[in-house]
Amino acid sequence: MKLAVKTLQNKDAGEITLDESVFGVNVRQDILHRMVHYQQNKRRAGTHKTKQRSEIAGTGAKPWRQKGTGRARAGDLKRPQDVGGATVFGPVVRSHATDLPKKIRRLALKMALSAKAGSGKLIVLDDLKANSHKTKPMAESLKAFGFNSALIVGGNEIDANFARSTSNLPRIDVLPSQGANVYDILRRETLVLSKDAVNDLTERLKG
Repeated sequence: MKLAVKTLQNKDAGEITLDESVFGVNVRQDILHRMVHYQQNKRRAGTHKTKQRSEIAGTGAKPWRQKGTGRARAGDLKRPQDVGGATVFGPVVRSHATDLPKKIRRLALKMALSAKAGSGKLIVLDDLKANSHKTKPMAESLKAFGFNSALIVGGNEIDANFARSTSNLPRIDVLPSQGANVYDILRRETLVLSKDAVNDLTERLKG
C-alpha cells in the first residue's frame, strides 16, 4: 500500500510504502472494543472507598440491654441502619485492570492503524519539526489539512517546538511512537504519522 508523504506545510514530499501486515489487516470491531475496554479499565484509579464496620469511629460497647427496652437489639452503633454507620458491600480500594493476551493487544493496534488507513484518515508527514514554539503558525499549518481533530504520532522523541506549539490546540493530541495506542487513535478523527513513526510502528508490529 502506497501513500503520499506531505510536509508540515501540506506540500508533496514523495510517497511511502506501508506494510500490509500492519496497515492492511481486516478490522474487527469486537477486538477493538475489547482493547479499549482493557485500556479504560487499566486507567481507572480504583481509589473509591467507603468505611467498613471495623473502620467506623466510636465505641464498641453495647448501647442498651438485649431485652426489655422495646427497641431492636443492637451490639453497637456502627450498623448500616445507624446514622454514621458502616456501608454494606461498599466499594474498596482495588485495581480494575483486566487481562488481555499480548497477541490480541498487538492485533488491535494493527486494526486501529488499518482502520484509519482504509478510511482515508491516515496522513504521513515527512517530519514533525517546527521553527517556532508559537501556536498560531502551527494552527494555520494544520488547518490546511482540513481535519477537526487528530492524533499526531512522531518518532521516539517529539521536537520541543512542535510539542509546545500544539499543546494549546483543541482536539489535537501528540504522542511519541512508543505511546501510540488503540484508544487515542480511535478517539480522534484523523491519524497523522511521521515517517519515523511509520518505521517504528512497522518494526514493532510486523510479523
